[in-house]
Formats: sequence, structure tokens, C-alpha cells
Amino acid sequence: MKRIGILLLALLTLAPAVLSAQPQNGNQPPRRQMQRPRGVYTLDELRWRDNCVLADPVSHTYIMVGPAGRSVMSYKSKDLIHWEGPDIIYTAPADVWGDIRINSIWAPELHYYKGKYYLFQTFDTSEKFGEQWRNWYHTGRVMRGSQVLWADSPDGPFHTFAPHSTMPTDMMTIDGTLWVEDGVPYMVYCHEWVQVTDGAVGFVPLKDDLSDLAGEPKNLFRASYVNSTWGAPIPPDGSGYVTDGPYLYMGKTGKLYMIWTTNNSCGIAISDSGKIAGPWRQQDEALFVNGGHGMIFKTFEGKPMLVLHAPYWGETHPKIFELEDTGETLRIIKEYGK
Repeated sequence: MKRIGILLLALLTLAPAVLSAQPQNGNQPPRRQMQRPRGVYTLDELRWRDNCVLADPVSHTYIMVGPAGRSVMSYKSKDLIHWEGPDIIYTAPADVWGDIRINSIWAPELHYYKGKYYLFQTFDTSEKFGEQWRNWYHTGRVMRGSQVLWADSPDGPFHTFAPHSTMPTDMMTIDGTLWVEDGVPYMVYCHEWVQVTDGAVGFVPLKDDLSDLAGEPKNLFRASYVNSTWGAPIPPDGSGYVTDGPYLYMGKTGKLYMIWTTNNSCGIAISDSGKIAGPWRQQDEALFVNGGHGMIFKTFEGKPMLVLHAPYWGETHPKIFELEDTGETLRIIKEYGK
């Protein structure tokens, strides 16, 4: 639901970025169409969504990544105001999932972990599962999964560990993110409402090199656990409940916060135990209304920042906000640089 007409993403990125090709027949690589001239831009000039910022400890540079059709695109900044790019750091090969064609890449995240760089991203396809439902969402129940890629440099080349999603291939999973607890890496992900009706956020341990799962996925909570204060339910006819874009942040008092998006708004779940296993409770008020797919990073000076896209649909742009950790919750102070 969150990306109705995801194949139109190239249009959404027309202003700021590289346009990847529309789907080709067979297993042909995507054609590069128009590219914005390389230069320095402000976020208000970038029409883009589902972004992630890595404060790269090696280059001491902020790197913003996001989707560009079948590719992942990046911009770099030293001050969070002026962003240089675009650069394409990954394009899905025609055979990345064997004979299953990738339509597009959703919501890539760039992480630095144990000396290597990792992309956590979703591959979307039109390959339908055996079980389909009448009068259901127009895409049907399809192969769509979160996958981990690795590289020695944030500019790539990035490599897959296997010719399929890192998450089980019988699950429609999106928006995988990395969390490390007590030395154990985990993927936190969304189980798509299109497959399970009431979308879930779950977690699963990963092998130490992030190459594969090291256990069974488990649910943490479902989308229906929040109330309407986060916005009108999506889809509006009540046929399902959406989870989108989980991202975790350890608070100064030991509470573990998870921002995630539903109803076109970004809210907060809180684990008072400070553990990923929870239990999790949902904050009544949304953190940000009419925007979403947020993530949190710290500046090189240690200040927490939120990046998300707003408005949720239409002329959407990445926005960065200063955050305050009150000890009980997270709150937005102001838009950075404004």
C-alpha cells in the first residue's frame, strides 16, 4: 500500500536524480534515461523519498541514500545542508534473483558494520505466490523481500550473498534495518499487510557477517496496535493495516525507541526494557504527521537527528530534523538549518 505504483518512482526522482528505466521485456538491464547534472543541492531541491543517512566514520562525511528505480542513489554532505551528487552506487543485475525479474528497489539503508558497508534494501517483483485472493490488492501477493548486500566502500560495488532475499522467500518483507544488541546483529523488518492483512514489525538474528539468518523471524507487534491519532487508517476501507520503515534508537535512559510509519505518519514504539524483544508499547501521539519512513542518525558531534520524507505523497522531499531525547520519549525540536 505504501508505494502505490512503485514503478512510478522514476518520476518521483525526476527532479533530483537518475531516472532508471521502466521495466524491460525479458532480463534486459535497465536503461539509464535522464540524469540531473552532478552538482551541489539542498534537500528542498531533491524530490525523493524513503531516505537514509549514514554518518560515515571513515570519511567523516554524511551519505544519504535512497531509491532510484532498480538502482540505489547517493548524495554526500559535510554540513547536512549542501549535498553533492547524484551517484549511483548499485544497480540490480538482470539475474540478481535468477529468472525472477526485479521491478524496483525500495527504501535502501546504508550501514557501516565491522569495517564493511552494507545495504539493507527491498527487492520488489511481480512474481506471484501460489495462493492469491479474489478482490484483493491490485499487485496480488508477490515475491518481495528484504536483502543484505555488502561492499568495501560506500560507493560500491555492492554484492549479494545469495540469489534471493535474506528473509525467507515465502514472506513478503520490506524495509529491513540493522540493530545490534549484546554483540548480536538483528534484522528488524516489516511483514507486508498485502500478505498478512494486519502488517507486522518483526525481528530475526543474523549471522555475524550479515550473510544470512541465524534464527527464525518473530513478530514484535502489528499495525492495528496503534489508534487513529496517527492519522486515518490505510487502506481506508479497512481491508488491511500497514507497517513501514522501522528504525531503532537507544535512548539516554535505557529505553529502546522504534520509529515506524503507518497511516501516512511516523510514530514511536517504546521498549522500556531496552531490549529488542520488548515488550513494546505504542506512543499515542505521532512523532510527525503527513510524512514518514524515518530513520535516526547522530551527527559527528553526537546530536540525534531524524530524516524522513514529507509530505507523504506528492511533492515529497527528504527533511532533516533535530531531535530531543527527553528520557521518556523522542520529540522534534525543529527542521535542521531552518
